[in-house]
Amino acid sequence: MTTAKRYTVTSALPYANGALHLGHLAGAYLPADIYVRYLRLLGKDVVFVCGSDEHGAAITIRAKKEGLSPRDIIDKYHELNKATFEKLGVSFDIYHRTSAQLHHETAQAFFKKLYDQGGEFEERTNGQFYDEAFDQFLADRYIVGICPRCGHEEAYGDQCENCGSTLSPVELINPRSTLSGNTPVLKETTHWYFKLDKHADWLREWVKEGQLDGQKHHEANEWKKHVVGQCLSWLDGEDGLQPRAITRDLDWGIPVPLEGAKGKVLYVWFDAPIGYISATKQWAEDHGKDWKDYWQNEATQLVHFIGKDNIVFHCIVFPAMLKAHGDYNLPVNVPANQFLNFEGRKFSKSKGWGIEQHEYLEEFAAFPNKEDALRYALIRNMPENRDSDFKWDEFVDFHDNELVANIGNFINRILVLTNKYYEGVVPESSKVGDDLSKLPELIEEVTNDIERFNFRSAIQNLNAISSFGNLYLQEQSPWKVWKEDPDSQNVKDCLFNCLQIVTLLSVLCEPFLPFTSKKIRGLLKLGELQNGDLEDVIEAVKNGKSLITSGHQIGEPELLFAKINDRKDSSRLELIEKQKAKLQAVLDTEKAEERAPVKDQITYEDFSKLDIRTGTILTAEKVEKADKLLKLKVDIGLEERTVVSGIAKFYKPEDIIGKQVLLLTNLAPRKLRGIESQGMVLMAENENGELSFVSPQEGWGNGHLVS
Repeated sequence: MTTAKRYTVTSALPYANGALHLGHLAGAYLPADIYVRYLRLLGKDVVFVCGSDEHGAAITIRAKKEGLSPRDIIDKYHELNKATFEKLGVSFDIYHRTSAQLHHETAQAFFKKLYDQGGEFEERTNGQFYDEAFDQFLADRYIVGICPRCGHEEAYGDQCENCGSTLSPVELINPRSTLSGNTPVLKETTHWYFKLDKHADWLREWVKEGQLDGQKHHEANEWKKHVVGQCLSWLDGEDGLQPRAITRDLDWGIPVPLEGAKGKVLYVWFDAPIGYISATKQWAEDHGKDWKDYWQNEATQLVHFIGKDNIVFHCIVFPAMLKAHGDYNLPVNVPANQFLNFEGRKFSKSKGWGIEQHEYLEEFAAFPNKEDALRYALIRNMPENRDSDFKWDEFVDFHDNELVANIGNFINRILVLTNKYYEGVVPESSKVGDDLSKLPELIEEVTNDIERFNFRSAIQNLNAISSFGNLYLQEQSPWKVWKEDPDSQNVKDCLFNCLQIVTLLSVLCEPFLPFTSKKIRGLLKLGELQNGDLEDVIEAVKNGKSLITSGHQIGEPELLFAKINDRKDSSRLELIEKQKAKLQAVLDTEKAEERAPVKDQITYEDFSKLDIRTGTILTAEKVEKADKLLKLKVDIGLEERTVVSGIAKFYKPEDIIGKQVLLLTNLAPRKLRGIESQGMVLMAENENGELSFVSPQEGWGNGHLVS
């Protein structure tokens, strides 16, 4: 069991430029809430911090699109997301803002400390894209162009979201400004770079071995494999760690606190994680605490909950910042989740694919215990080690076959029988705990899973406790005995034991299903849970002591969950069918969309400039570190050409050798992944994004012109 004196737990700061969908909840906020609620039940000193990330290009882009100020945008979405988290039971101790004055001061002081002690930054003057029409330097996200890795035409200046490659704006082919649509010009500007490369050696040892400054820091084998793997891919990659710019030319952000830095702000990736510290400072000030106890005391454990897209920042960049500054704790674990998809596809607000957190609460307003119904479905399908998929049919199955049929059914049966046989009074037992000897083992399985961040397994083990109760009840069948002997001690013993299990469930389900826990406690007429209650419960069960005493008066039974598939009441099923109909409408619209419109008219002379010839693929191989690219050798009769083509997702190299193709031969060569591509293989693309070769009839030779 956890033994640290104190815990600081963070969830990734969400951008305040839009509402959050269910994937966000499953990724960084629900798992953190489970862990924190569990720690509190053990009586641990824990602070759970989060807040809105309110700087960066994403905010200003949204503001420009909507004709609003950045302040209008962040105020709107900060309040929306904060209120939604509260309604879903995500129990932050503070939900702060990076636009707060305290955060500005904290981030500037952090930067200044690194700057003043020397050796952590270098100053560079180089070319940065500038939009002359808007008279401003362009942040990376203000620039789009063709990805040099995979050929995607809408890659951003910092990353291609198609192939996942990290980019710099100058690598883009045909870059253009998202503000004016014009081609930006390179203009000299000065920025400060954090020397991340100087920290590579200790970071590698810290990630791989759990060692820090020659001492054991954490159990490295308890970190998720995909977290360690992604870190090592950066640390041991071809280029290793490189200095990273930590300033930007923007008019929205935290000003760089140096002379001669007018118009410069701290880059959002530098200032955002410091938001955890400033949030803790605000919380400590509000509650009469010392914030340093939670960040600079070796008896405190720091744990970050994030999605996999934030691994590098929380496992390499932020730890390097903290260690460079000195005094600060480094995280003992970063249990990053992977991504949750929605009905087989990525969430997409623009296409109407998915459902946002606040939308769920609004559209399921009439659904009983809607908060825990959602929490349960997300936990059961949490993307802990691989991407997972939310499906409405599974939501129904989880709800009806597990929440209703197992947990809800067991608790309801016990309350009904106790009220029927004993007028709601807990009966006397002749053998306290004798039939419950398996409970300590079942409890330990739940708690061990939580401490290992295996929340999917933990909630299934919670179900196992309810299943144990159902099986015990069925084996004892007190209703049969009571018919023959209403005063039977066996009936009293059975219901007494079952009420112990119900009480245990009221405590153990609190981290996962807090609304249900509170409702069970109310039905049992027990007080609300307090910090440390789980520790007392575990000790009582181990020692065979009762959790609810004989003679205690419980309340009238009441259903915790109502079935969705109910022959007498279709209202809940109709809510699900409405969601499925929305998705079907999206699919129907996509199918009905017209083919890509005919491009602008050209002359025959324009067409005659294209040299398209028949050819045959001689060899094909995958391009290293590029999942979508194949390197082809194509015979076009006159010569053999090397061509890099983004078709690896659809064709295996060995399957296309000997394939006849059409090749655009007079396209200017360009380098992709360091390979010069000398032409373009013609492909057709359907509405699903699938590619197919455009080929001559079988048996044609090589080098014939298309005219």
